[in-house]
Amino acid sequence: MNTGPSAVIELADAAFGYGERPVVSDVTLSIAPGEVVAVLGPNGSGKSTLVKGILGLADQFAGQVRLFGVPRAEFREHPRLGYVPQRHTLSGTVRATVTEVVATGRLSRQRWFGRFSGTDATHVERALSLVGLADRERVDVADLSGGQQRRVLIARALAGEPEVLVMDEPTAGVDAANQHVLAEVLARLVAEGLTILVVTHELAAFADLVTRVIVVDNGHIQFDGPAPEFNDRRQDVLHDHDFHHHDHELTAPARQVVPRSVEVPRPGRRRG
Repeated sequence: MNTGPSAVIELADAAFGYGERPVVSDVTLSIAPGEVVAVLGPNGSGKSTLVKGILGLADQFAGQVRLFGVPRAEFREHPRLGYVPQRHTLSGTVRATVTEVVATGRLSRQRWFGRFSGTDATHVERALSLVGLADRERVDVADLSGGQQRRVLIARALAGEPEVLVMDEPTAGVDAANQHVLAEVLARLVAEGLTILVVTHELAAFADLVTRVIVVDNGHIQFDGPAPEFNDRRQDVLHDHDFHHHDHELTAPARQVVPRSVEVPRPGRRRG
């Protein structure tokens, strides 16, 4: 486990859950800049609650959480953390282009009621390029495949210039071909030095990228170590903690973040 002031995420004896019931407990870990960490576990194991707890999207019952060396309750530099949620659809009744959706990722970098600037547009274009969707910027997101929509959400997070990218089940509902594309996207982000924390049921899609594996089951961390060590012990780890479904992790009502008003120019109407 990495420790020290350089850690981007630190947890000490932390417990997270919903309402009055902890889901994951006794969590102590530290993540250093540049690590690519996979959080594995079966449905209901507590793995998603763990990352939501880190981000403040689940209730904290015990312990300490520090982000970039700052207690989470005092942390204000939220753009440094990018988040791609597990369940999110871009096929609702509100129509928007790829660029318009990704541009909302700039909200955290703008002043209250700030206008969309040339700098914002540059970061949106760069994010779209990183995820391989620059040629789809004018397309309605509802017309994209599930894998492409997932990449739009990643681009939206990247538009905010995060130093840490947290993704919850990015391959859920995505076919093998699009999983391969997602892996290529993450490889580009890793090459740029981004710290990545990804929650997943299985490691296959990102096996070549992950540097560290954390296994969560029954609300506790059962394994935390380098990816090569996990690979060597994989059968023992997975056998000891049978990946069956647990019912103790309930889906809590989503905490909605109401976006501030922002004027997002459509393609071809960029403001300087």
